[in-house]
Amino acid sequence: MSYVVMLVALGLLILLVAWLPMVLKEVPLSLPIICVGLGFVVFTFLHLDNPEPLAFPEATERLSELIVIVALMGAGLKLDRRLGWRRWMVTWRLLAITMPLSILIIALIGWWWLDFPVAASVLLGAALAPTDPVLASDIQVGPPKSGEEDEIRFSLTSEAGLNDGLAFPFVHLAIGLALLNGNTPWRMLLDWFAWDLLWKLGAGVAMGWIVGKALAFVTFRVPNRANLSRTGDGFVSLGITFIAYGLTQLVGGYGFLAVFIAALALRDAERNSAYHERLHDFVEQTERLLMMLMLVLFGGTLAHGLINPVTWSVVGAAVVILFVVRPLAGVAGLAGVRMPVGEKLAIGFFGIRGLGSIYYIAFALNAAEFDVPNMLWAVTGLIVLMSILVHGTSVTPVMQRLDRRRQGESATSDGARQPRMENAGTSPDH
Repeated sequence: MSYVVMLVALGLLILLVAWLPMVLKEVPLSLPIICVGLGFVVFTFLHLDNPEPLAFPEATERLSELIVIVALMGAGLKLDRRLGWRRWMVTWRLLAITMPLSILIIALIGWWWLDFPVAASVLLGAALAPTDPVLASDIQVGPPKSGEEDEIRFSLTSEAGLNDGLAFPFVHLAIGLALLNGNTPWRMLLDWFAWDLLWKLGAGVAMGWIVGKALAFVTFRVPNRANLSRTGDGFVSLGITFIAYGLTQLVGGYGFLAVFIAALALRDAERNSAYHERLHDFVEQTERLLMMLMLVLFGGTLAHGLINPVTWSVVGAAVVILFVVRPLAGVAGLAGVRMPVGEKLAIGFFGIRGLGSIYYIAFALNAAEFDVPNMLWAVTGLIVLMSILVHGTSVTPVMQRLDRRRQGESATSDGARQPRMENAGTSPDH
């Protein structure tokens, strides 16, 4: 493809980033579906080279990594609700119960159903358990101070922000198992627990909070002339993203986790500033552009046979992983929570799989040799494709129905309370 043709294609992609979300807002289609379809058509009819991840392992890892960290910053900046144990109780349950349960069951499916080795099975579970912060944007909360923060949207946004970092220890566990070479696992497990689980998680949280608070001070608290918020420049959000991620990686922590925590710390420092909206808007636009580029390439891999190794047995396993394991694990994690069953099912069902899964597979395959790399990519690609299609077509009508039901219940309860208040005002007993 010539340089000029590439410029034209990039220009069209940028226009689609701006135009398509408005067109698709009330339609049971999503931007990711359009992007994947566009990539499939373009790579099929223009006979472009195969962008398969095994041929471009470093580029696949870095591009997906960049998209995820940008999405994590956007997710953190959206949240109006302050961090707290009770206020985030549904999120903590999804992280502590739903995600580990999902990893375990998916790993067992990989080992027993798909006949994967143990290391590849653990990697499959770790890659497919987290809710994706990129493709789940259609069901996340609205921009800062927009008021679009019901429990379903809040839970899925906060879960997507935190579980990408929490999946990393299990990705490292899979890498450790792949590198064992017949040696005793006990030393590896001890090192994994101390370094990959405790240290990296702790460093990710601490560095994210420190960097977020420090940059919040520079942004909002220093004297006016040096105050970054006075610039009005939204691209500052990218600087914060890269600093939080890079510094945390340098000290051996989980950068994904740090980016989201840094965004929360930034919001916490000055909750009502309109500058948060500028930061969020810029990072969201950047995320959409990168997402569209990645999904067009993903469509190209599908056109060149990424999921050709898939058999009907693999399709059955993918259906179970996506539409049985996550919903049931979600409901199990929310057992005992006072919430309508429909909302629990929605939180379980919309645990969307996407570009984060692609990153984890690319990262692990670049770090160690797994026996079934082609099948890992085929299964992951199939599940991501199914999630894009099913969740993308169902999220708009399902959420509209739940919103109407919630509004109807609110109106009914208000109407039921109103007569009592009026009676209270006229009753001689009061």
